[in-house]
Amino acid sequence: MPSDFFKVGLIIPSSNTVMEPDFHRRLGMRCAISSDRMYLSAVNREAEEEMIEGELTRAARLIKTTAPHVVVFGCTSAGSLGGLDHDASIGRRIEKETGARAVTVVGSVIQQLRMIGPRRVAVFTPYNEELTRTVSQCVVEAGYQPVKTAGMGILDNLDIGRVAPAEILEFVETHMNGVDTDCIFLSCTNWQAIDAIPAVKARFGVPVISSNQATIDTVEKML
Repeated sequence: MPSDFFKVGLIIPSSNTVMEPDFHRRLGMRCAISSDRMYLSAVNREAEEEMIEGELTRAARLIKTTAPHVVVFGCTSAGSLGGLDHDASIGRRIEKETGARAVTVVGSVIQQLRMIGPRRVAVFTPYNEELTRTVSQCVVEAGYQPVKTAGMGILDNLDIGRVAPAEILEFVETHMNGVDTDCIFLSCTNWQAIDAIPAVKARFGVPVISSNQATIDTVEKML
């Protein structure tokens, strides 16, 4: 791959096994994709706050050495912990440390919602109740009405990565009885949600956004 390719830096939780493959499948022939990791095993507020405070600056300094054009903060729930301002502040920290443009997952999802313009959004996650609520609150803060929110309650990030696309569809189906929505958001960069999108969209007939799909679309536009 030529050294002058568009360079993408990914900063992801150490236990994430899904985001890198998704990026390489969609963009690997067009970008040079480099990664650095922030230590995370359990998926809860305390662990994610510790990850951001203890690992983000180090990871950004390391990814800077690849001279990226854009750096992605690849964790939806950690970005959502303090709402949209908190997510934006993570982006600013990355830009200050790397000199590259930062992209966050939460920001990318909100951009997709603005393109679609839904009135009612259903939010599904693999997270516990608290993290599911923080993600949903970002949707509210952006001006959209969540008519349904549900999380799988998985606490181990490796277990989140093992959830098959068919299981995601089944989970959504279980919680959609009587729900009137015109958009579905599948939240988490370590969920195999990109591969679940076609089946979920076919089943419910509405636009479906996933964390990785939205972020990849944002980066792809920069090409």
